[in-house]
Amino acid sequence: MTNIQDTLSEMAKDLYDVGAIDKTTLRRFDLNSLPPVPNYTAIQIANLRHKLGLSQGVFAAYLNVSDRAVKKWEQGETKPTGATLKLLSIIEKKGIEVMA
Repeated sequence: MTNIQDTLSEMAKDLYDVGAIDKTTLRRFDLNSLPPVPNYTAIQIANLRHKLGLSQGVFAAYLNVSDRAVKKWEQGETKPTGATLKLLSIIEKKGIEVMA
C-alpha cells in the first residue's frame, strides 16, 4: 500500500474504534483500498520467468500449476486467473523468494 492508503486505513480503524463507523463500513473500506491485481500478457509472463532465470517447469511448480499451463500462457493460448494472477503480481513485486 502507499503511504496515503496506509494513512486512510489507519484513520478508518480509528473511526471504528471510537464508534464513528461500523464493522461493515470498515470492511468495505479495507476492501476498496486493496490494489487491483493486474492482468498479464503472454510476453509479460515470459519476461518475468526469464528475469527470474527459471524454466517453465520450475516456474510452474512455484505457482502450483502445470508446466503446460505456463507454456499456454506464454504462447497466448490461455491466461492465468484468480489466485494465480495474485501470485504473479506478488512474485513480480517481491521476487520468487517469497514463494519458497
